[in-house]
Amino acid sequence: MAQNERRIDAVPLSVVALLLGSLIAQIAIHHFQSPTAARGEQLGHPPGIQMVRALSFGEGVVAAKLAMLWLQSFDNQPGISIPFSALDYVKVIEWLALILELDPNSHYPLLAASRIYAEVPDTDKQRLMLDFVEDEFRRDPDARWPWMAHAIYIAKHRIGDIELALRYARTLSSLATGPGVPNWAKQMVIFVLEDMGEIESAKVLLGALLDSGSIADPHEQWFLSRRLVELEERAAASPPE
Repeated sequence: MAQNERRIDAVPLSVVALLLGSLIAQIAIHHFQSPTAARGEQLGHPPGIQMVRALSFGEGVVAAKLAMLWLQSFDNQPGISIPFSALDYVKVIEWLALILELDPNSHYPLLAASRIYAEVPDTDKQRLMLDFVEDEFRRDPDARWPWMAHAIYIAKHRIGDIELALRYARTLSSLATGPGVPNWAKQMVIFVLEDMGEIESAKVLLGALLDSGSIADPHEQWFLSRRLVELEERAAASPPE
């Protein structure tokens, strides 16, 4: 036996049980489900968290990974490929929430929510998914800020709702304050305000940020100082209302 191979009895029993159970379930689904029956709305509600924990023998991280793999492959069923926009997003969100509860340190559910499911050409479903990202961001802002930042991008550039983008930006800047959060993420309110034409508000926030002394990087100080000068020039060039 090669050195990098493990004996089957070295694998935890719970992991083996999960893999076998998943395999049996997939075989049963593929055997009894006809291709014409494969439709997006057939995505069911997820089982309860306590049931999953019991069936996984406490291996929550493993169960979360398997559930995420299953959910991501749901759009490819026998004889049909289902577009993400055809899925029931209420149920998709329930599955993503379950996966995060099983493994709160996993980034993939929120990556999928903000970068895959929120990119569908359906505004209502985009808003549902972005609100889910915001709710989950609030649970751990300093770790989950990247997905909130992308939610701002989707709201602004995909949905075209600048007010929603501003709300998300304010949520991001007020909650994600840890040392691991980059300053550009904390400053997204300023950039959204600028895009809204709220030059004076953007100037005030940017000036206060520079005066606070919280920007230690000299390159970032120079960039933001230049941005403030540009805002002042734009404000001076704008005709009074």
